Amino acid sequence: MHVTTSAIICSVRNHGETGAIVRGLTGEQGMLAGYVQGARGRHLRPVLIPGNVIKGEWRVRVSGQLAALVVEPLHSRAHLLSEPLATAAIDWVTALTAATLPEGHPYPRLHSALDGVLSAIELAPAARVWAGAVAQYETLLLAELGYAEEIEASGAPVAMMAQNRERLVAHVLGDRRADVMAARERLVERLKRAVA
Repeated sequence: MHVTTSAIICSVRNHGETGAIVRGLTGEQGMLAGYVQGARGRHLRPVLIPGNVIKGEWRVRVSGQLAALVVEPLHSRAHLLSEPLATAAIDWVTALTAATLPEGHPYPRLHSALDGVLSAIELAPAARVWAGAVAQYETLLLAELGYAEEIEASGAPVAMMAQNRERLVAHVLGDRRADVMAARERLVERLKRAVA
């Protein structure tokens, strides 16, 4: 396999002394994972932040192996790291995406929606503007994974997120819920203070 495309970084997990396993959501290939050598070095560390957009080149020599990934920055959202609410929102939507989507299955609507949510978080002047987009992204993700019949997307953002919470835990997060839901709880608490 040899794939070269843009991707939204959804997770970065340190591996070995200097490398990391990076999972990114692409429009055509879906979620792709790859090992980035030197990921913790001073050149790549600011590039490999969840929410950033990269041009990635995934190469696999033998089927079933983890791909080697070479990255090039396309768009950075690192400037948002100093904003706790924006950072919490980016952490949540990228962690949710990484924890729930299988690799190699395209979800073009989710890719487009995630890009839109991240852009809204980056460009909007206040959380009131983008909070609804985060709740709608959760709803869309549930629908794309086959849980549309149970979803009623209406109300204020925090109320919509409360409606989605149980469905996320029951249907798509399973055993991974503790780690991923911690990011969500941080976001919800900050949103309650910001948009209340």
